[in-house]
Amino acid sequence: MPSVPRNEIIARIEALQSSLTDYGFSSALIVQRADLFYFSGTGQDAHLFVPAAGAAQLFVRRNYDRALADSPLESILPIKSLGEIGALIKAALGGHPECLGMELDVLPVNNYRLYEELFPDAAIRDVSTLIKHVRMVKSDYELQIVKRAAALNDSMFCTVQEFLKEGMAEIELAGLIEAFYRKHGHQGYVRVRSFNQEVFYGHVMSGSNLAVPSCSVGPTGGPGPHASLPQGCGFKRIGKHEPVQIDYVAIVDGYIVDQARTFYLDEPPEKFRTMHETALAIQNTLAEQGTAGTRAEELYDTAIRMAEEAGFLDGFLGYPQPVPFVGHGIGLELDEFPLIGRKSPHILQKGMVVALEPKFIVPGEGLAGIENSFLVTDNGMEKLTLFDDSIQVID
Repeated sequence: MPSVPRNEIIARIEALQSSLTDYGFSSALIVQRADLFYFSGTGQDAHLFVPAAGAAQLFVRRNYDRALADSPLESILPIKSLGEIGALIKAALGGHPECLGMELDVLPVNNYRLYEELFPDAAIRDVSTLIKHVRMVKSDYELQIVKRAAALNDSMFCTVQEFLKEGMAEIELAGLIEAFYRKHGHQGYVRVRSFNQEVFYGHVMSGSNLAVPSCSVGPTGGPGPHASLPQGCGFKRIGKHEPVQIDYVAIVDGYIVDQARTFYLDEPPEKFRTMHETALAIQNTLAEQGTAGTRAEELYDTAIRMAEEAGFLDGFLGYPQPVPFVGHGIGLELDEFPLIGRKSPHILQKGMVVALEPKFIVPGEGLAGIENSFLVTDNGMEKLTLFDDSIQVID
């Protein structure tokens, strides 16, 4: 059986073809793995050629047999070298492509130059934004998988109290949680489109480590295990009366949900309870107001206003450099459209899946906040990650 139903793949390709026509592309050549899987159903070493009209063709370097098993496309051809692609596309179009779309947001320059040599008469333009817009609205098929990923994360959070002990290192707790994930089918690798951003399951940090700034594009950073991977869990020992936040990404069949919860060994300080309640109020307000047709920047502005009114604006969404968003799209990658952020151009549509993450950093002490994944509907956002939002106190 193909990895993705044929009718699903055809609908995705047709949506892209409609955009190609609208924006003056004669065709697109897709090479990035997440996009390739989305439009072909395989993650093998391949190129997917999508003309503005007509059948798509998949050119496979390796492994051809696996691509045949994975993909429901009818035209799947083996190739031995990149140089064969030019002739195959010329034959499909009856000539050279005039305007060829490629994923220039992620394509390395050296690779781009090879394609320039293959298609000397074509204008190669960036098609990544069109692809991201096609991918940001999920089908019913995709949503069923996303909901399974949400169930996996809820199950994981139910087991944390079995693992979390005073004096254990953050990295030890992370390993126990990650073993649970792997046992239940998590793929491990978290796809992030942004250049030089790497995510290994997510972040597990405690106390002052939660306030350590780093290169992560999210509100939290953390020390990481080493300067070579400077984010996430470190070797700090977990103590009582300090926040322990688990901000992890569950993945089922390639699809992501993003969720964070805060745990305490014994009672949390009152100020962290107050900040947590503020974060919940922001989350719930955005979920209520986030109906299809709402401008994403309006939700961000609401979050900023609520944080300021509560007296917690300093440290909201990161410290000392807050990120300019309170939510982001998720799907096959962690950083998809829409962006719920400052001056975002996106308008919410029914079927989008977004992670909302209002979080407050307290320098030197930790973090208060929440993250959940939501489905945009006509009546607001439906919460998909259902584990209890409250601070989890372990006696």
